Amino acid sequence: MEMETASKKTKMEKQPLMSSNNPTNPNPKGGIRTLPFIIANEAFERVASFGLAPNMIFYLTREYNMETKSAANILMIWSAASNLLPVAGAIAADTYLGRHRMIGFGSIASLLGMILLWFTAIFPEARPSSCGQTSEICESATTNQLMLLYASFGLMSIGAGGIRASSAPFGADQLIKGDNNLNIAGVLQSYFGWYSVSITVSYIVAVTCIVYIQDHFGWTVGFGIPVVLMLLSAISFFLASSFYVKLNPDANLLTGLAQVVVAAYKNRQMNVSSQATDEIYHQRDASNPVMPSENLRFLNKACIIRNPEQDLTSDGKASDPWRLCTVDQVEDLKTMIRVIPICSTGIMVFVNVSQGSLGALQAKTMDRHITRNFEIPAGSLGLFMMLTLTLWIALYDRVIIPLASKIRGKPSHLSTKQRMSIGLIFSALSMALWAIAETMRRNLAIKQGFSDNPTGVVNMSVMWLLPHFIMDGLAEAFYIVAVNEFLYCEFPKTMSSMAVGLGGIAMSVASLVASSILNAVDYVSKIGDQESWVSDNINKGHYDYYFWLLASFGMANFVYCLSCIKAYGPCKKMVKGGLWSL
Repeated sequence: MEMETASKKTKMEKQPLMSSNNPTNPNPKGGIRTLPFIIANEAFERVASFGLAPNMIFYLTREYNMETKSAANILMIWSAASNLLPVAGAIAADTYLGRHRMIGFGSIASLLGMILLWFTAIFPEARPSSCGQTSEICESATTNQLMLLYASFGLMSIGAGGIRASSAPFGADQLIKGDNNLNIAGVLQSYFGWYSVSITVSYIVAVTCIVYIQDHFGWTVGFGIPVVLMLLSAISFFLASSFYVKLNPDANLLTGLAQVVVAAYKNRQMNVSSQATDEIYHQRDASNPVMPSENLRFLNKACIIRNPEQDLTSDGKASDPWRLCTVDQVEDLKTMIRVIPICSTGIMVFVNVSQGSLGALQAKTMDRHITRNFEIPAGSLGLFMMLTLTLWIALYDRVIIPLASKIRGKPSHLSTKQRMSIGLIFSALSMALWAIAETMRRNLAIKQGFSDNPTGVVNMSVMWLLPHFIMDGLAEAFYIVAVNEFLYCEFPKTMSSMAVGLGGIAMSVASLVASSILNAVDYVSKIGDQESWVSDNINKGHYDYYFWLLASFGMANFVYCLSCIKAYGPCKKMVKGGLWSL
């Protein structure tokens, strides 16, 4: 009997360890074979959405007869929604729908949005009449025409929120929870590497191929290609549905954070002694008690046990979690509050990056010939920023760090805080270089008689804009990579999704801030019947003044970042990952 029981027990223990390639497993799930479908889904979505953005400023100003300021505002709001909704998508996926359903929903929403945008290019009735060459009064778009346009943008933002929030963790689920015998640590590292590569390649393809097609074959074909790509994206994802590991949503992180706030408020009259021991605090793991930190001490009231008989159940859990929380819950909320000021320093970096539509207008008036027969599209200049970012990361990781470590005889790295600070300086410098280039371009346009012709091409190479895009690429390579590492190391592992979400929130806020700055500059600069700095006529406006203003904001942000870093204190060390505190 004992041998029979032991045999059954052995069989039960071995069952979950079957390989996905094991023929005895009738319904294997997950594994490496599912990753191409997941990566292809987001890659196609990124190509489609990135390919629409660069030239959209021209579509709105030419086909919808919008002012430059209005068109730029719409694009910034679209960008804000596309960056914020992934945060909402992550919450919905983790708490209600699950990642598989969220990605499927996002794929369909994005496809519908791109189809609606395509329809605006196919059917003339969906757009206002063209101004023509001699018409002085341009017809504005009707309410129905604008509603169709805005609906397409809204659906694409909703789709981005569903796909981008869940694709990376959904792919990791296939490796961690799949029936395989893989070296999980090594495979995950490779997966996230290829995932990042796919996003970079998607951007490069979008700003070269898709933008080129729009410039040379028109809007109908240029918007139709993203529809086809998005259709392939959805099909590639749903084809492998039967092979995916689909985890049930079970995340109570936001509820836990809310409980801390409510419990601290309910216990606000309680006194917290600095001499208190760990025994008065409610612990998640009684065998490994921890003391709450001294910063933000008023939140410690949420985890104080007043009456063990009333506050705790027989198994040691809180009888009312909205009045008594664990020390870990309190520390999780403290971590989130403490990193918000440092995260906010990235807003100006994203504000500067979001000015790309104005850069496209500027480039359109410059000589864009690379060779006698090839002219770079105005919307493709962002490619140089992405190439700079990619090349610097490879150079820093594979050449500079090994060489510096060899020279010093010990591991040498720039800390996350140092790289964030350097990135902010590069961001401000990029705007200063942009302002200088615009001053040269504007003076040359006036000298060559293009004051009243904002579309006239001046005798100035677009390569003068390269220093700006290179500095922007370095700013992202230093700041964004460093802040992601900072958040990953400082946040508890249970809050890694929230850490990723903070970056999306910062980008979303940055788009709204950029729109507000643009509107304020337009309003203030027109006082006294003066020409707006951001006039529709780029040669009569003063875009250089606007760029100088952003550069000054960037330097003020750098000073603000230094104060936030000093207030935060030392970072946690992650020796294996090469992260060191200042």
